[in-house]
Amino acid sequence: MADALSLALKYIEQNLKTDISTEELAQLAHYSAGHFCRLFAQTMETTVGSYILKRRLDYALMDISQGKKAIDVVHDYGFDTYAGFYKAFVKMYGCSPKKYIKLFHKKEALHMLQTKDLYSILSHWDIDPKTSINDVSTKNWKTGATEWQVWAVGDDYLLKTNERSKMIKNINIAKALMKEGLQSEFLPICINDGGDYVDGAQIYMLTKKIGKPLITAPLSTEEIMNMEFNNDRRQHAFKLGQAVAKLHCALKSIEEDIRPHQSNIYAQGMNAIKKVRSLCLKHQIYFEEHFFDDYETTFGALYEQLPKQLIHGNLTGDSVVYENGEIIGMKGYGVYHVSHVRLFDLTWCAGEIELNNINAYLDLLKTILKGYDSINPLTTEEKQAVYYLLITSAMNTIAYVNDDTLDVTARNMAALVYLAEHKEIFMNLI
Repeated sequence: MADALSLALKYIEQNLKTDISTEELAQLAHYSAGHFCRLFAQTMETTVGSYILKRRLDYALMDISQGKKAIDVVHDYGFDTYAGFYKAFVKMYGCSPKKYIKLFHKKEALHMLQTKDLYSILSHWDIDPKTSINDVSTKNWKTGATEWQVWAVGDDYLLKTNERSKMIKNINIAKALMKEGLQSEFLPICINDGGDYVDGAQIYMLTKKIGKPLITAPLSTEEIMNMEFNNDRRQHAFKLGQAVAKLHCALKSIEEDIRPHQSNIYAQGMNAIKKVRSLCLKHQIYFEEHFFDDYETTFGALYEQLPKQLIHGNLTGDSVVYENGEIIGMKGYGVYHVSHVRLFDLTWCAGEIELNNINAYLDLLKTILKGYDSINPLTTEEKQAVYYLLITSAMNTIAYVNDDTLDVTARNMAALVYLAEHKEIFMNLI
């Protein structure tokens, strides 16, 4: 993927003044458009469309700062008017182009910050200057690269910074969640003058700690079965469904500002079938041929009718924060900004199919769906498509996990076999 992505990024840089389609980038990388978008988002932590917009804004701003006529520059980079450029810039960066130029020239590397610099930043809040500060930055479990630079401030707070557009985007999501009564890890604590963050060479925000750090690496079967959030999920399944409905209401309200990339889970599933078939032959696992034919025809027809919007995208058990038997917040949306079928979040947050206790799993999934339906009514097509979403999740996991997570593959292959043999159970959950 690295070479293909490098080629795509180079092509974007060379063609910012022309129309660039996802399809032509995917063709350069020799991937389907859907698979390319998914890998691009995982690697770059943003969507293709948002990345291209950001680079156009950056180049246009650079040309304007060098004295070129603003209206000519913004037209060159595909904006109809300077007002359109200005609006897009403020949404992306949280300040005017003029202010950003001033800040840019003062920019310092994040890793050069010393403890005294952090205490200076924290002086904008009512934080005791003797409070301890510890680096708890989040890192990519595969590469070890820092994803969010974070400092624990005492026992209750976190100081965060990242690339400016990411900060603004996640603050906007946090505020939308707050309107739905949900806390989040990016809800800013106001600085002393009432602003959301310290605005300087970088944006720094202070948030309250909620929940525990997210688990990002694949887990073994034993680890999954013994996670403490499993019990919370079972006890509060109806409330969990309602919380996801509120989450979707919040994300729907700001969808146009987030500019999520469009994910086609049906196309992903169709692409995964080849890998699944290959593994089936290798391990002598056999499916009736009509199983894959039914997936292609029935889910293909249903998919076009399923409601799609900005969703969480990785709503695992530890993304939900419980307190005194209530769901108080959602975490983990800091990277995932994808327009997807609504059902994806619902089937994903129910966890993997538990074959050792299938009745409990079915009851959990059914109750989550009912909770969601009580606030955001599910369509007839969505109710029929639950079965196919579960098939897709299993096949995609089988196709895309690494060779060092063989137990993950085995679990999902067993789930796929069960799904193939028990369709009728999943077709009438709600």
